[in-house]
Amino acid sequence: MEQTNIAVSLPDNLLFPGTVMAGNSKETKKPASKKTATAKTKKASRAKKPHKVTKLSEIPATAICGNDITSSVLYVSALSIISAGQYAWVALIIVAFVLYLFRKIYGEVVGALPLNGGAYNALLNTTSKSIASLAATLTLLSYMATAVISASEAMHYLHTMVPSLPVITATVVVLSCFMALTIMGIGESAAVAVVIFFFHLASLVVLSGTVIFYLFHHGLDTFFQNNSAPVMHGSVKMAIFWGFSAAMLGISGFESSANFVEEQQPGVFPKTLRNMWVAVSIFNPLMALLALAVVPIPEVSHHEADLLSYMGQLTGGKWVSALVSIDATLVLSGAVLTSYVGVSGLIERITLDRILPQFLLKKNDRGSSYRIIVMFFLMCVSILFITEGEVEKLAGVYTISFLSVMALFAMGNILLKIKRARLPRPERAGWGAVTFALTAVTIALVGNIIKEPKPGETPNFIIFLEYFIPALFITGIMLNRVALLDATLQFIEILYVPIMKMVQRIDQKILSTIDQIQSQEFVFFTRGDNIANLNKVLLYIKNNEHTRRLKIVHVTDPHQEDPEVLKKLEKDLEFLDREYPEIDIEFVKIKGRFGPDLIQKLSKEWGIPVNFMFIGSPGDRFPYKIEELGGVRLII
Repeated sequence: MEQTNIAVSLPDNLLFPGTVMAGNSKETKKPASKKTATAKTKKASRAKKPHKVTKLSEIPATAICGNDITSSVLYVSALSIISAGQYAWVALIIVAFVLYLFRKIYGEVVGALPLNGGAYNALLNTTSKSIASLAATLTLLSYMATAVISASEAMHYLHTMVPSLPVITATVVVLSCFMALTIMGIGESAAVAVVIFFFHLASLVVLSGTVIFYLFHHGLDTFFQNNSAPVMHGSVKMAIFWGFSAAMLGISGFESSANFVEEQQPGVFPKTLRNMWVAVSIFNPLMALLALAVVPIPEVSHHEADLLSYMGQLTGGKWVSALVSIDATLVLSGAVLTSYVGVSGLIERITLDRILPQFLLKKNDRGSSYRIIVMFFLMCVSILFITEGEVEKLAGVYTISFLSVMALFAMGNILLKIKRARLPRPERAGWGAVTFALTAVTIALVGNIIKEPKPGETPNFIIFLEYFIPALFITGIMLNRVALLDATLQFIEILYVPIMKMVQRIDQKILSTIDQIQSQEFVFFTRGDNIANLNKVLLYIKNNEHTRRLKIVHVTDPHQEDPEVLKKLEKDLEFLDREYPEIDIEFVKIKGRFGPDLIQKLSKEWGIPVNFMFIGSPGDRFPYKIEELGGVRLII
């Protein structure tokens, strides 16, 4: 239907609140006082003040996601060496190449769809909301595992310097501190992230310089010894396969920038990808090479959790080891911040798409979705206590979730090429690059799933399913809540409609029985009792008999009829009829002689049993005995 826009010209007085039209004349109201007007203006200004929006420049945006990805150097070197031995650095270089391909993949998708949500947003615009929600669930699990593991590991590092520190309590404190910092706003969060990021890079440079200086004086004997050791897993290919599978965990955090792209200034997103790639490509292979140069491979497994700190102690002494421990505490805490920022953008996006309840979108004056942040904090703390502080159990959740998200993002890129080919984008990833990157991530994912667990440990995939299935179940409920509510309604109808019908039948039967009981008429024979006696009769009927109908019968001898008595009786009964609306009073005048015959006659004629007929107490002159009346009752 065609719509017509109608321009309405408003009278002048409607444009000014101080004037009101009255007929054809203007009536001017007394203007408000200056003080009142100023107060109202200020109040309106505060009410309409928009949320403060902070757009991140290159360095802060890089720092937020960079703390997560560069913190991987603290553990990925040990994991790679344990899995690939002397070929760990090769595996890490391959990872750097795969990450280079993902720079183009992420750049194309986010450039075409510059919205928060990462893999969720990519799949939402190319497939269905159900498939996109799968990516969102995996991303959320990855962020939860990252936040809890990072906070816990940070406090374990601090515990090595402060042995009296309660790790679980300190972990909760770290999670709560970064929750508060994120609620304060992304600008404040970014400032802290920048400090941590540069301190971390400086610490890695110091550690690298210390180890290189040490090698100049002590030689490369350990490096040559490690390279001459037997190849792990029987072949170079298998060693590199297992090393690559472990080393792919070193790029966790690369996906985070896509989850808060809306908070970044134009053109910043591809720069964050470049900066993260440069940092990881330099430091991760370098640290693995330096570790192989100073630590024998068999010793690496004994220092899996603190390999870099141990390297610092071997080559520079306690102060370098302490520096690395302090850096680990800070940068792992910074990874917690990355999780908060990334999950805020993700959950806000899926909430806008009505997958989660809308009350989560409430923002504070700084523009932070504080309800989302608090909810994520509570989820992390609950997982911390469920695992009883043994957050290593979450490694499987973190590993499989993160790699699955990377694979889904590559699939999103492929679908974008096929289904949204005409959508403009600043850069494009080649088909060969996307295919190779997807294959590489899939290989790493399979490697981590089939990886043999340590004795007494649960396989990664089983741990992952323990968290993924409940999360997917909740997401499924939210996605299908209308259908579930409709099914619930139908179930209620199937279950309760027959019951309601039965209740209605019973109800009708009971009402019919009550009506039948109350429809029974009663009779009171009066000789012209005064209103007080008649009132006693009605009170008795009301309190003792189940009826709504009463006949007041006056029997008179035709030769002794007194019109005044009848007139007074009619008037009294009219009054009592108004006073007792629940009783239908019928006045019956009969000419004849009151006695047993008349009672029996009326009983048959009206269908009213004799025992439902009442009289007042007879006097000495009453010609009949009570038993002769056939059962008539005395009530007054």
